[in-house]
Amino acid sequence: MTDGERLTAEQAEALRAELGELEGPRRTEIVAAIKKAREFGDLSENFEYHAAKNEQGLLEARIRTLRSRLDHAEIVERGGSDAVGIGSVVEVETDAGQQLTVEVSALGGAGTVSPTSPLGAALLGRAVGDVVAVEAPRGSWSATVRAIR
Repeated sequence: MTDGERLTAEQAEALRAELGELEGPRRTEIVAAIKKAREFGDLSENFEYHAAKNEQGLLEARIRTLRSRLDHAEIVERGGSDAVGIGSVVEVETDAGQQLTVEVSALGGAGTVSPTSPLGAALLGRAVGDVVAVEAPRGSWSATVRAIR
């Protein structure tokens, strides 16, 4: 087992696709923007140049982050319908009666929970009908697993 994050093959492919976009077309756009901004003259007072260089720095940082995540990732099978795993979409009902549908994913984004988050960690390995205790920073709560896809 590696010390990296656990990703499904599909999640790793999504990161590879983003990396390809950033290293190809996006990097080319920024290089062109820097070249064009240099043509405006004095670089010390050239807003366009500084903005493009800043954007380039952010792009290169994101590329390094994606490369590192992929280099250190542990590829795992997508969670099945019998137990919650990485990539599972889980429907839960909180003890307050709130219905939540979340995907257990290290990629982040809307509708996802990290497998290392309080809810994500509580759900891993659980089955439909299980009640999980969630120890969150704002207090403890419980939820019942209603469905796993």
